[in-house]
Amino acid sequence: MKPQNSGDSRFVSRETRDRLKTYESLVRKWQKSINLVAPSTLDELWSRHIEDSLQLFALTPEPKVWADLGSGAGFPGLVTAICLAEAGEGWVHLIESNNKKAAFLRTAITETGARASVHPARIEAAIPTIDQPQAISARALSSLDELLAFVEPVAKRNPTLECWFHKGFGYRDEVAIARGNWQFDLVEHPSRVLDGSVILQVRQLEKIGAGKS
Repeated sequence: MKPQNSGDSRFVSRETRDRLKTYESLVRKWQKSINLVAPSTLDELWSRHIEDSLQLFALTPEPKVWADLGSGAGFPGLVTAICLAEAGEGWVHLIESNNKKAAFLRTAITETGARASVHPARIEAAIPTIDQPQAISARALSSLDELLAFVEPVAKRNPTLECWFHKGFGYRDEVAIARGNWQFDLVEHPSRVLDGSVILQVRQLEKIGAGKS
């Protein structure tokens, strides 16, 4: 499915756009030795990955503490952190267990000035070490049901937690399966980059049957 011309980068400043261009160059450089993105999408790196990730910051630009699950090449977490750099507020905890990708993320943070830190650990181990994240993001990681299981410990500590998940064409089936195990408020934000894709905003997460004998 081909990306549309969304123009999402137009809302960011020239300074932020320059940081994002530096990041784009780093992805292309490191891609030669590490598989950061699918090779078939490299020619559309800006529109397919960066613009797609920028949608998240456009939806929730207020500085906050984020946990980004399975950050990989940094989509969307590092893009959010780059956008936060100009404001000088907010922070993104990038969780990535692959050491080579974690090394890339550290380099990208240094060269772009992104407001982020890297947690080179599995999600289950990293989440408890992050003090009260206000928001959680993930893109192309796992099913919604599995993502909610990752998030539940944080939701128990922070009832106002918001989760933002990029999802593709089959997201409705994922939502239906997740509804069998979880109660949550859901807002679907249609993608301006990929037809049929969405960003799911999840709040008030609670496991069905939790606390019952």
